[in-house]
Amino acid sequence: MRILKLILKNMVRHKLRTFLTILGIAIAVTAFGLLRTVVTAWYAGVEASAANRLITRHSVSFIFPLPLAYKNQIENVPGVERVTYANWFGGVYIDKNQFFARLAVDAEAFFDVYSELVVSPDQLANFQKERNACIIGDQLAQRYNLKIGDIMPVEGDIYPGQWEFVIRGIYRPRDKTVDPSNMLFHWQYLDERMKQEWPSRASQIGWYIVRISNPDNAATVSDGIDKLFQNSRAETKTETERAFQQGFLAAASAIITAMNVISFVIIGIIMLVLGNTMIMAARERIREYAVLKTLGFSAKHLVSLIAGESLMISILAGGIGIAATFPITEGFAAALPQGWFPIFNVEPITIILAGTSALLVGILAALFPIQRSVGTSIVDGLRQIG
Repeated sequence: MRILKLILKNMVRHKLRTFLTILGIAIAVTAFGLLRTVVTAWYAGVEASAANRLITRHSVSFIFPLPLAYKNQIENVPGVERVTYANWFGGVYIDKNQFFARLAVDAEAFFDVYSELVVSPDQLANFQKERNACIIGDQLAQRYNLKIGDIMPVEGDIYPGQWEFVIRGIYRPRDKTVDPSNMLFHWQYLDERMKQEWPSRASQIGWYIVRISNPDNAATVSDGIDKLFQNSRAETKTETERAFQQGFLAAASAIITAMNVISFVIIGIIMLVLGNTMIMAARERIREYAVLKTLGFSAKHLVSLIAGESLMISILAGGIGIAATFPITEGFAAALPQGWFPIFNVEPITIILAGTSALLVGILAALFPIQRSVGTSIVDGLRQIG
């Protein structure tokens, strides 16, 4: 109890310095949490990938379409359970700042393959019966105050013209790794209009989603699918859904890596800030520690004093920084254009890393002051000035 009182008195001896140290560490911890949250948001799609799903796309680039006729051939490949398809639609809803995925999908099989998109059987049946119907995520419904039966007008860009979709279903994500902000509508609705207005673009899809019976056979099944279309006018590349998602992140890999590095550099900054404070404090108190030794305080007591002060500052600052991470992250997400990060949550691992780092920094920052204070003799300590 006496040691604790001494620690508290030492902390408030230089109130401004202690306050600025705590403030600096808290800001650094908050910045670490925000950067880590951005990184995990980038990888949210990868984490949601299913091991038993493959993606078949054009071998040259994702932007090139594939013939609808490939579907029946892919279904006959050994190891394939179910095949569905999707097509990126694009378009503008309200204005260009309202970004979310708008996909034309196979209405019969898409929600079977993507079972993590939970929609009631009645809503799914209504969606399948109506050609211009759509299903949206619950986040979209909340964001735009939409409900079943509402009309969603979309101005086409990739597929020009005015399009109107009737909301017949609202899906909810099975877990927090699933994007709750997609709009999904009948590919047949898109194809029928293409046949009338742009026949050369009809009967084409963007990519196939293949559910396989055994994830361990992913490579074999992928090779079997691609061999079917070798030397055709539209050769394919089949890969796991995870690899497909990672391919989208490849273009931004340098930015993500830099953010990862910066987030951990911040830990070093925390250590320098706290280490500087503790070294200054130890230098000022060398004579006091020498006096304490003459009064019978052991090295153990000095270690407790110095380490206790360092840990108390780091824990207090770390706690403030972690608490501030949540409102700062929410504010950052709100400031971004709608839809940039459909999944933007502070992950438990981020909190664990931030808290562990603050605790570790408190220990490391005390090592040099402890070594100097304990290693200095009573005579040399009493001679110390300032």
